[in-house]
Order: sequence, then C-alpha cells, then structure tokens
Amino acid sequence: MTRYTMAIDLDSCIGCHSCAVVCKQENNVGLGTFYSKVLTIGPSGNYPDLEMYYLPVACQHCENPQCVSVCPTGASYKREDGIVLVDHSKCVGCQYCVMACPYGVRTYDTGKDKGAIEKCTLCAHLVDNGQKPACVRHCPGQARLFGDLDDPNSDVSKMIAAKKTHKLIDVGNAPSVTFGLDKCEWKGGE
Repeated sequence: MTRYTMAIDLDSCIGCHSCAVVCKQENNVGLGTFYSKVLTIGPSGNYPDLEMYYLPVACQHCENPQCVSVCPTGASYKREDGIVLVDHSKCVGCQYCVMACPYGVRTYDTGKDKGAIEKCTLCAHLVDNGQKPACVRHCPGQARLFGDLDDPNSDVSKMIAAKKTHKLIDVGNAPSVTFGLDKCEWKGGE
C-alpha cells in the first residue's frame, strides 16, 4: 500500500522560503495565507557555540488526523495514500478543523473560496499525475523529499534510514512528516 509523506532534511534547509513562495504560486494562495511556513529555530547556545536551523511547517498529513475526526460534514478527509484533503463542496467553514489542528497549519480562506478551509495538499493534483509536490521540486537546497513511506527505496525512506530523525509533537495524531537533523539539537517537539 502507498503511504505518501514528506521528509525534510533540516541540515540542508537554507531558510530561503522558496517552498512557501512556490506553494502560493502553484496553489493560487492569497495574500496573508500560507500552506507552508518556515520558522527560524534559535539561535541558541553561547557565543561562539551557537546553533540555529530553519523548520518548514505545513500539514503533517497525520496517520490519525484530528482535523478529520472533528469535521461535522466530512469535508476534511484522508485518502488511502495518506494525503489529508478538504472537499470544498462540503466545507461549511465552521473552523472546527482549524481549532483541532495541533500545528496551526489550517486557515480559513476569505478569498477565492469564501468560507472554506485551506491547507497543504502535498500538491495532490500533481502527485496524481506522477509528479512531486511543487515545494519538493523547487527546493534549491534539495532539503524536501517526497515519496512512499512503505517503499524502502523512496527518497523519504532513505533519508529516514540515514539521519537522526524527529517529528513534531504527537498528541495522538501520529504526524507523518519527518525531519532530519544531525548538526543541531532538535527543538521542534519530540
């Protein structure tokens, strides 16, 4: 079975925000709204031994997404391949899923789809055509990897096997996005 996910090599992320910009372009995301954000973690430590890294955060496409379980209309759903999406034709804009998301990565769209919830889709429209998500294709540091977690030869599985990996805090939702970080101390959750 296919389980799509993303792995992000934080040792390779240069904090350029290309992922956030290309995501906005590919998905026609309005001003002030982001499906992907890049946080700066640090600096921490004492001079000259300072540490800092960039942490791209988007939907974690959780194994047990709380946003799906609280949706009263079934608009938020998880595909068999692990991608969590929103069916705008069913979304009533109640924002229960926004409140349930422990990562703050869902947003209420007051623009193009007034009254609908928006979020990272892992560019499902591209994935369904055999392509990688836009943020993965356009990352200049090649820090973002995409693939099938169940395939040991996928880029995602190879990075997980090669690096010290972390996930954002798990509150029973089992986030699927993995972060690789060897050079600094992890401060992003678990």
